[in-house]
Order: sequence, then structure tokens, then C-alpha cells
Amino acid sequence: MLLETRHFGEIEVDESGIIEFKEGLPGFGDVRKFVLLCDAAEGEYSTFKWLQGVDKPDLAFVIVDPFLIKKDYDIEINDEVCKRLGIEEVQDVKLYSIVVVPEDPAKISMNLKAPVVINVKSKKGAQVVLDTDMYGVRHYILDELRRQGDMVNACTDKKEEPVYNYK
Repeated sequence: MLLETRHFGEIEVDESGIIEFKEGLPGFGDVRKFVLLCDAAEGEYSTFKWLQGVDKPDLAFVIVDPFLIKKDYDIEINDEVCKRLGIEEVQDVKLYSIVVVPEDPAKISMNLKAPVVINVKSKKGAQVVLDTDMYGVRHYILDELRRQGDMVNACTDKKEEPVYNYK
């Protein structure tokens, strides 16, 4: 299936990869079919991905696996959501946070309060608002990465510069 998208131009989408969001996403209830798109070079290991609308190809969300950024992110998916999405095994679940990229890139944030839950086996998804005050809709990614860097150096007398490995 060919889609004419705003961000990627014309792309070929494998229909078997379409994920159905029965209720859409909050604010976008009329868009119920999406596909996951990854950076071509990094494939499924890409840190940031796109949740691309199929019914509305000009709609796409940047998403990220929240566990890659916030290592201690800890949530429970309630039984009603598991039943609705047909979740039977934990390995069938992929969890993502929608990312907001504002004009000031230092303020890039992810929504930890309402993760996108996808059953990769049944190809069903939903954005779930968590019943907790532990997480917010604007969790600043760069601040989180800085905190993790501070944690690494917390018990040392000297501050070391972080080491970045590039391929």
C-alpha cells in the first residue's frame, strides 16, 4: 500500500504491519490505523521511531521506548487494557512515549503519563492514561539524561566527562 506522507513523501507500507487503535489517540479519534516507521540505517534498533497515520497520512508522531531514556520507568497495564488489546504474554507488548520536539531542542520531552501500548502479535494499540501522579506528560529527555550522568558520578570525588561511542 502506498502512502503520501508529510514527513517522508511517498512510502510503501506493508499492510500486515498496520496497527489498529480502536479508539484512536486522544485528540485524534478519527485516525485509527498506524504503522511504525524506523530510521532506515538503524532499523528496529533506532532510538526514535515514527507512529505514522495510515487513515490520515499527514499525521505522524515521534515516539521513543521510554525505558531507553528513563531506566526506572515502572508502570502497570491494567487488566481491562490487556483484555482490550488481547495481551497474553509480556513479550508481545511494545511500549512507547510520544515525543514533543519544540523549537528549542533543549526542551524535547516525552509523555510518560500516557504511554502508547502496542500488542505486536494482535496488531492492536491504545494510548493509556496511567492512574498515577508519578509521571507527567512533559518529561524532559535531556534533563533525564543529565540526571543519569550525575548518578554515574555521584559517588566519586572527580567529575568525569561522559564517554560517547559513535558508530
